[in-house]
Order: sequence, then C-alpha cells, then structure tokens
Amino acid sequence: MPSAELMRTILAGFPLGISSVHGPAHWARVQENGLYLAELTGADPEIVRLFAILHDSRRTHDGEDYDHGPDAADYSRTLRGAHIHLDDDRFELLYEACANHTIGETEADISVQTCWDADRLDLGRVWIIPEPGRLCTGPARDPKLIAWATQRAKDGFRPAILDEWLEGI
Repeated sequence: MPSAELMRTILAGFPLGISSVHGPAHWARVQENGLYLAELTGADPEIVRLFAILHDSRRTHDGEDYDHGPDAADYSRTLRGAHIHLDDDRFELLYEACANHTIGETEADISVQTCWDADRLDLGRVWIIPEPGRLCTGPARDPKLIAWATQRAKDGFRPAILDEWLEGI
C-alpha cells in the first residue's frame, strides 16, 4: 500500500488541488475500481494502487492535457527507491500504465489493462459512460459494473481511503 509520505509528496506537487475532477477523490475511486477488477483479472494490486495515485498527478489543468500521462510516468521514476519499491519488470508495467492511459489502447499486460479499465470506469465524473469496446478486460465490460462505477463517479462518491490520504492536509 502506498505510504502516507508518498501521498503527502504527490499531493504537495499536485497542481490542481484536492477538489479537482482529476484529483484525489478520482484517484480513490480508480483504486477501488482497480482492486475490484484485480481480484477478477489477476492483476498486480500494488501496480493498481500506485497507478491510481500517480496517473493524473502531473496534470496542469482539468481540460485537455495530453502530456500528463507521460509526465506522471516520468514522475514515478523520481519516486522510485524512496517511495516506490517495485522490481524492474513491475516498475515498467506501472510506467507503461501511466504513460499510455489516455491514448485509448486496449492491448497490454493484464495489470496495465486493469489500470486503464479502472480509470475509464470513472469517466462518469465528467458525464461520460464508458463504452464496453474501449475497455480492456472482460470483467470491466460487464454492464452492471459499468453502471455501478458510472453512478459512483457521477455522484462524486468519496471512498473511505480518501480521508486517510487527506489527513493532515
């Protein structure tokens, strides 16, 4: 699980603030979506957790920001060793998941696919319903899961982990 120190570091450098549509509440829903999917897909839960908090952490605004994925991937390299403790192969999966999460790919390692699906399932926060054909894994394409995740996103659901992440901020 990401440390409190890692969360403080990421949040301290997050340009958009905690109320952003791409901010911590989104990250927490992505983590919950991803951990649920990981149980079904066999994805690496640590990669999913790290992706959730990193993938949008370098956004400079809530509109079009085409470089934020690669920027987040590069940022993850600066955190490696001090805050991120993955072997080379697992780190490269995290890097790929962050770098390519906005370009619409669906083919990759199952952990990367699970990360992408976890993020796409939260599109309801900007009033977009995920299209099953743009999701990577069978479990994510389940209409019931899409409806559940979309409603949570539209409602601005705040997972319990969010309070822990924001404690002292």
